[in-house]
Amino acid sequence: MSNDVRKRSAKIEAIAGCWPMIAALLGGTSAMRDAGKTYLPKWPNEDEGFYKNRLATATLFPAFSRTVEVLSGKPFSRPVSWDEKKVPERIQQMFPDIDQQGTNLHSFLADICEEVVANGICGILVEHPPTEGNLSVAEEKRRGLRPYFAKIGANSLLDFDSKRIDGRETFTMLRFVETVSERDPENEFVVKEIEQVRVLNPGRWRIYRQKLNASNVMEWQLHEEGVTSLNKITFVPVYGDKRGFMQSRPPLAQLAFLNIEHWQSRSDQQTILHVARVPILFGKCMPSDTPLSIGASSAVFVDDENADLKYVEHTGKAIEAGRTDLRDLEDLMRQIGAELLVIKPGRQTVAQTVADNEAGTCALQRIVGDLTDAANLALQYAAEWIKEKDGGTVTIFRDFGAATLAEASATLLMDMNVANALSNETLFNEMQRRGLIDIELNWADEQARIAKQAPRPGETKTTLTG
Repeated sequence: MSNDVRKRSAKIEAIAGCWPMIAALLGGTSAMRDAGKTYLPKWPNEDEGFYKNRLATATLFPAFSRTVEVLSGKPFSRPVSWDEKKVPERIQQMFPDIDQQGTNLHSFLADICEEVVANGICGILVEHPPTEGNLSVAEEKRRGLRPYFAKIGANSLLDFDSKRIDGRETFTMLRFVETVSERDPENEFVVKEIEQVRVLNPGRWRIYRQKLNASNVMEWQLHEEGVTSLNKITFVPVYGDKRGFMQSRPPLAQLAFLNIEHWQSRSDQQTILHVARVPILFGKCMPSDTPLSIGASSAVFVDDENADLKYVEHTGKAIEAGRTDLRDLEDLMRQIGAELLVIKPGRQTVAQTVADNEAGTCALQRIVGDLTDAANLALQYAAEWIKEKDGGTVTIFRDFGAATLAEASATLLMDMNVANALSNETLFNEMQRRGLIDIELNWADEQARIAKQAPRPGETKTTLTG
């Protein structure tokens, strides 16, 4: 069997350009350090040992990961809801464990949303365990045989084919990679993580795994195959910045690039700070054999009247320039994150964005709208698996748009503060800079006023109230 089964197609490669960078940013400081020269280039003529030290001390400002977390959490600040009269009872019974791994519907869709906001695309695969013959509903329930959802992340996608059927773009083939856990048959105490490729066609599935061939070389071979009772591929894509069928861009790609720039600039800043903090002792007309004893109670005597001994220190101008650059980048990153919450021109209130047409929604609301449609189609597939006529619909909270960038960024800052991702003082300063707090106030005085306030009855404590 050809090893091409594990390779990405050109169609997937076309949308995967940012995924390695995004994965590194989501992995935090350790993942960025592991990426090495990919995102922290070595300077020309830089000593390898110096570079390794610079890389080992670099720390990531987690702007991208925190923004993804905060934005994707907004639609799920309220529970996912549904009409109990329209969603079949058998499907409602699946909601507490929608993926048969203990994840409820709300958490599952929240995870899908986070993947979409980060990578720009994700998918819901509706599966059903294989069955033998026509089992009764009671027997299927006794065996635990029922449809379930599976998340197919962006990095799992390998290839797809589609064609237009009855006016709708329909999958004719889907190929993706997944990892399964299996206990070693020769050692019951060892569990192996096995990578496999699944290929889906309407009414048919195949699984490929790496195995030794006749030449004792590892290659991808057919491991298992079977048929399905539904003659369709029950996979639903969810998009971030949709450009076409199975074509989408990460909505925060520009933020990711800026976060990489911040990673590099911050490393430069750490380097210049190190240089500035260690002054160089400079000697002029000093005999090479002059004994030096450096200390508060020491002195150096030289007969040459032109001799001089002093410390040479950095002026600090480059430090201030670096600090300004970092602050400007952080400002720009906050702005880009907030832009996903800003309502398009033409609407004055958030309420109107929900009631009126799509032109009055913010980017995140459009993502949530697409996620809702995808969830509803997944429910319909689940209904078809169990021979129900209609799967019903769910509703995901969308009333979180902002009228202006200042309002959107302020909301984002508040969420970061509540999540302990931003200090109270920085929040105060940022609100003041946006004109939302009187410029005459200062943080120290405000802290004192907050300390004197009596707690409100039944008030929920946050990082702002203590």
